[in-house]
Amino acid sequence: MKNLKSIRVNMFFVILVFFSITNIFAQSPIPAGAKLEKLATGFLQPEGPVWIDGLGILFSDIRGNKIYRWSPVDSTLTPFLNPSDSSNGLTLDLQGRLVLTQMAKRRIAKQELNGTITPLASTYNGKKFNSPNDLVVKSDGSIFFTDPDFNIPVGQSSELKFQGIYRISPSGSITLLDNTLNKPNGICFSLDEKKLYVDESAKDSIYVWDVVNDSVLANKRPFYRIPANGYADGIKVDTANNIYCTGPGGVWIISPTGTGIGKISTSPDNPSNCAWGDADRKTLYITGGSSLYRIRLVSPTDVKKQNSKLPKVLKLNQNYPNPFNPSTTIEYRTNISGSITMKIFDVLGCEIAMLVNEFKHPGTYMVQWNASGMPTGTYFCQLQAGNVVQTKKLVLIR
Repeated sequence: MKNLKSIRVNMFFVILVFFSITNIFAQSPIPAGAKLEKLATGFLQPEGPVWIDGLGILFSDIRGNKIYRWSPVDSTLTPFLNPSDSSNGLTLDLQGRLVLTQMAKRRIAKQELNGTITPLASTYNGKKFNSPNDLVVKSDGSIFFTDPDFNIPVGQSSELKFQGIYRISPSGSITLLDNTLNKPNGICFSLDEKKLYVDESAKDSIYVWDVVNDSVLANKRPFYRIPANGYADGIKVDTANNIYCTGPGGVWIISPTGTGIGKISTSPDNPSNCAWGDADRKTLYITGGSSLYRIRLVSPTDVKKQNSKLPKVLKLNQNYPNPFNPSTTIEYRTNISGSITMKIFDVLGCEIAMLVNEFKHPGTYMVQWNASGMPTGTYFCQLQAGNVVQTKKLVLIR
């Protein structure tokens, strides 16, 4: 009996320690005093925001048939693509070109640097997609996207008997990855791209798969269910692998273990999607209702080193010397093979130099920036591999 009692006591302490550790690593990344700002309003159905350095935030207005650009420099709002063929999800490819879902044409397309639109995929096995909704670009250049059956153009019907998750390879071939969800919607990768998250709007749920050999989904399992009436919509990941899912009443934040750890309220609006922006990627831009919002968030790693056990995909070291005049050395490391870009921006977010734009294998690299001709001031170095972005501040003193 004593042994049994001792076992029960030990189990109690094990459970207590487990929940204590869970609470430590599940802190909300929303800082005290963070305020949601309404930047612009009057849209019919805002969706799919994406940040582009030097431009600001782009977002779709589905029923307005436009893509808008909002500039953080002077708070101006201007049309970026009109008409947009009812674009929804927006992202960037490895060359910085806009990739978009166009629901009016039931396809995935990209905007070339000269502004022309190039179709990437519009059919599967000879049948039109339903209504491509959201998408994400992997570090190998492939595009993963969802194809639910809502928003099929009026007068047209579904040709496929399922709603799929697809992959467009860098060579352009199309693969059906999964067809088990009812209204698959938001989609994103974990930082190391070994997991793919997709939410199922019909069930307010997020599912996760393991990504095998860069192109196969395996081991589907439930990840989180939004505990409110409504539906799960767009999703993004932060630097600690937390998931941000737009849904009823706000943006729901879920830890990598599938625990709800916070909510950014947007009441009375229900948000549709979100994206990280600004030079340091610590501002969350949110579309919802008829408006565009933003909220400034500190990096979760600034609050608690929650990702200390997560794989370090990319590391940007502080430049040296810093301050500098006129040259400085920037060192970085990548642990995956893929396309790497390194850009320099001024304090207004304007790109002033491209230092790296090429495929790199795992390793440590050094780059020199000669700022001759540039004025004294603060600059930002941004390193990007796929969806992973790191930024450092550089100070030039003459």
